[in-house]
Amino acid sequence: MHSRLKWKACLLGLAVLFVATAFPARAQDRPHVISLSDLSKDAARFSQTRRANEEAVRTLLSTDQGQKALKSGKLDYQKVDKAIGQLSDEDLAKLAERSRQAQADFAAGRISDRDLLWIIVIALGIIVLALALR
Repeated sequence: MHSRLKWKACLLGLAVLFVATAFPARAQDRPHVISLSDLSKDAARFSQTRRANEEAVRTLLSTDQGQKALKSGKLDYQKVDKAIGQLSDEDLAKLAERSRQAQADFAAGRISDRDLLWIIVIALGIIVLALALR
């Protein structure tokens, strides 16, 4: 009789084991809170935004006024270009917005050539300061 009880306990234990291992498999079938494709899209959007911000700052610095500002500050464009890539996302976004606004204002005739030059010098100062504080 005692062996029969052991046999039933063993079978009960196996049944519990099978049931317990079936639940995690079912839990994995449920969709995740954030899908992998959504994560990929977010990463791509982030990357595109950063590239666009870097391009806005580089475009401003590549203008005649930007080149004059670099020369007056005795800064090498290659070093500044490398520094742009090292800015934090927040600093880069602010600088890009200012760069776009300065270019739009200059194109519309709202600011003079001299004013644009000052804006670029200030932007270069922000780049240098941001990197120095890192």
